[in-house]
Amino acid sequence: MTILDRYVFHRFLTPFIYCITGFIAIWFIFDLSDNIPIFLQGQASLQTVLHYYQTQIPAILVLALPAGTILALLYCLTMMSRSNEIISMLTAGVSVLRVLSPLFFFGFMLVGLITYCNWSSAPHAERLKQQILNDIRKRTHTSDEFISGHMYRNREQYRLWFMSFIRPEQESNLLENVQIIQQNPANEITKEWFADNASYDASTGEWILKKARYVELDPRGNILKTTDSDRLTIAHWNETPWRIASSVMNPDYLSVSELQDYLFYNKDFPERRLAPYRTHLQYRYALPWQVMVALTVGGALGIVYSRRGVLGGVAAAIGIFFTLIFVDKVFIALGKGNHVHPVIAAWMPLIIYLLVGCWLVWVRSTNRDLSKIKIPGWS
Repeated sequence: MTILDRYVFHRFLTPFIYCITGFIAIWFIFDLSDNIPIFLQGQASLQTVLHYYQTQIPAILVLALPAGTILALLYCLTMMSRSNEIISMLTAGVSVLRVLSPLFFFGFMLVGLITYCNWSSAPHAERLKQQILNDIRKRTHTSDEFISGHMYRNREQYRLWFMSFIRPEQESNLLENVQIIQQNPANEITKEWFADNASYDASTGEWILKKARYVELDPRGNILKTTDSDRLTIAHWNETPWRIASSVMNPDYLSVSELQDYLFYNKDFPERRLAPYRTHLQYRYALPWQVMVALTVGGALGIVYSRRGVLGGVAAAIGIFFTLIFVDKVFIALGKGNHVHPVIAAWMPLIIYLLVGCWLVWVRSTNRDLSKIKIPGWS
């Protein structure tokens, strides 16, 4: 890293740290003001409160890093422009791209950090938030979540599962008050299992039904055989507790691996039902690259050659970036509604704004005045 790179990076890093810290502090103040009645009424311990905020850090970083990047970049470059440092660099033969290169390198590092947070920690944060707050309200501790009154259909093997509730995250993978119906391709019931509870052994791939009753039926529904057992072991079923529970899970709260599993195990679902999960999977990959949009747009509009252009460039950069966030939400909603392809919903706004940012950088690197550029067909 050259002296120039270290200098530009140092000028950027200080406001960047201030911006990120400020975003987290503002979020903390608003969240604490909303939830402090719950903490006080539930008599939450300091350890519980600290654990609650610890789980939220990845989600806040995913939101704060792109916004903090563009604000810190605009501050850094406008200050350098006001003091004529940028002009001095350009006069010495250093191009605009060379000035911005250490910031782009740092941007790729931020993309990696956001990708890491957005892989699983950030999607799980909202689910953990609701769970911890509910525990504080009830003054209980829930180590896992459960789904009540659930039905699951295995279309590949013609099996229906009914249960009073399921705990997919528990070590025992417990289902309680279970009824399992086996059908044939003609949708005729051939077998049934009833059990007080069912658990799954991941090491052997076997289901264990306790206090179970097994019933065989003919196509007309007449009982041919009934067997009662305290413990009934069944192998070769491809259902798992997570697969059963995931059919009703919110895609907003699923990690990348969980979304991939959902799409793999439930690929026989209607396309409209799978659309939110496909869209969110693509959005997990696309979201981190908002940082590069912030760097290209902010890098181009933050460099000005006159004092008059500072405010206009800053306002335009902030407007463009936050317009991207709005358009992103619109496209994600269209993707979840199966109105556009998931790849288009997740990537199209990002690609368009990234191209705009690259064009602005090219315009700035060719020493052209943005305010005087005329697009054909525009007055």
